[in-house]
Amino acid sequence: MELYTLLRQFADSWMLLFLFTFFIGVIVWAFRPGSTKAYKDTANIPFRHDDAPAPSQDQPAADKEARA
Repeated sequence: MELYTLLRQFADSWMLLFLFTFFIGVIVWAFRPGSTKAYKDTANIPFRHDDAPAPSQDQPAADKEARA
């Protein structure tokens, strides 16, 4: 039996089963009950400082340091 045929049979059977199991594992891990809080926190990163936006770029650096 040549190497290509052996690898092709392995990929068609066991590797397919392994990758399918890995895919199901990733889906279960992503939708586990405790992950909702972490995903919501990550999704809200752009909105954390809405009450105090960054200063505009046309202000001198000295003014930025004086206000801090």
